[in-house]
This record gives sequence, C-alpha cells and structure tokens, in this order.
Amino acid sequence: MKILVAVKQVPDSETKVKIAADGKSLDPADVKWITSPYDEYALEEALRLKEAKGAEVVAVCVGEEKAKDVLRNALALGADQAVLLKGASEDPLAVARALAAFAQELQPALILFGNKAFGSDHGAVGAMVAELMGLPQATLITKLELGEGTFRAEREGDAGIEVVEGSLPAVFTAQKGLNEPRYASLKGIMAAKKKTIEEREAALGEPALAVRTLTLPAARPEGRKLEGDAAAQAATLMGLLRDEAKVL
Repeated sequence: MKILVAVKQVPDSETKVKIAADGKSLDPADVKWITSPYDEYALEEALRLKEAKGAEVVAVCVGEEKAKDVLRNALALGADQAVLLKGASEDPLAVARALAAFAQELQPALILFGNKAFGSDHGAVGAMVAELMGLPQATLITKLELGEGTFRAEREGDAGIEVVEGSLPAVFTAQKGLNEPRYASLKGIMAAKKKTIEEREAALGEPALAVRTLTLPAARPEGRKLEGDAAAQAATLMGLLRDEAKVL
C-alpha cells in the first residue's frame, strides 16, 4: 500500500515577514522556513499507518529548490521517498492540478494533506485533488481507521463529531487532534542527508488566481488604561463600548 503525503514549505509563525519590492510577494531575506504545521499531522498519520500496516510513504511538495528542506525533514521522520514538483504558484487549483497529475501516476491508496497551509489558509487543495481525481474524501479528520479497502474517519462538524465512511483510494485532510507529530531522530536526520530527492516539473497549468498586491495588517492602536477602582473601571468600560465602539 502506498500513501502519498503533500507537504508545503511556509514561513515560521515567529518570523517577522516583510513585503518584497514587487509589492505582491514576501521578501525571503531572513525568513525561517518550516513545514506547514497541519501537514505535520498528515505526515505523522502516514508514518503510523506505515508502522501498523507496512505501507510505503511518499512525500511530495510543489515548490522551488529551497523546498527540498521540508522533504528532507519528511525523510528524516520516516518517509520512504520524497519528490519535489518544481514550480511556484499561489493558486490552489494550479497546485492541485500538479499534485493530482503526480498522484494519478503513483496510484496511492491514501492521499493525506494538512487541512490548510499555514499563511495562505485556502483549505482547498486537498478537496480539489479529490475532485480532480474523482475520489472520495474526508476533511478535517481527527481519527482515521482503515479496513480491507475501506476507511472510517471522524471529523469535527458544527453539530459535533461526524463519521465519514467510504472506500479506498481516498483523500483526507488532517486537523489538529488527529495525532501528536514526532520529532526527527539524529539517526533519521543523518540518513536523510544521503537519500535522493526526485525532481520533476510541476504540471501547474494556467493559474486561475493571481496575487495583485500584498499588504501587512494595520498596526494595532495603543491600549487604554482604566483608572479608579473596579466599579469606576467597569463604568468607564461600559461607556467606551457604548459611545466609541458602538457595540452596546
């Protein structure tokens, strides 16, 4: 059984990002790049299935040369193969096309994604791949069980836990709570350095989405300190909510 896991390289949440000179991309200088956190849950689930069922785990990333770092990390954690689909696009449909084309060739039993990429937050690529390939899907899963050619997944819905059942092959997007991602061991890190990362051109096609401009959020206004005792502070706060914030 083959399991395909899609990972994406994103800026660390603690990195202070800057807008590049073109006004529509991030300045890569001094940016620390990491694996998108939700993708870590997807990869961990694949590795647990490998250990339980003897599956083969293939990690794939659509990105540029520097994205090899996240693939190398996937190998260090336990992935068997890593493939870089070379190309850059912020269009989720274009990325989904590239991943679906590769998956069609690989024919995995499961395709795992994080439920969304940190930063862009589209939450669309996994569902788009399932649609392009005509496969069943379960999104935002917090539990996954496999049978003989079947799956049972639990996901968080508005009314509580929802159960999704279907047949394999299928596409899943992982949510926090599915598992607890592991750390790479020193042995795994050293072994990963010797492994080859396959490179292919990404079949992105024509983008349907383009970034025209990128701006940082406006700076937060300074807070206000309320004076007096608790009763006076409460009265002042109520007045501000009524007269300035207009929420009462």
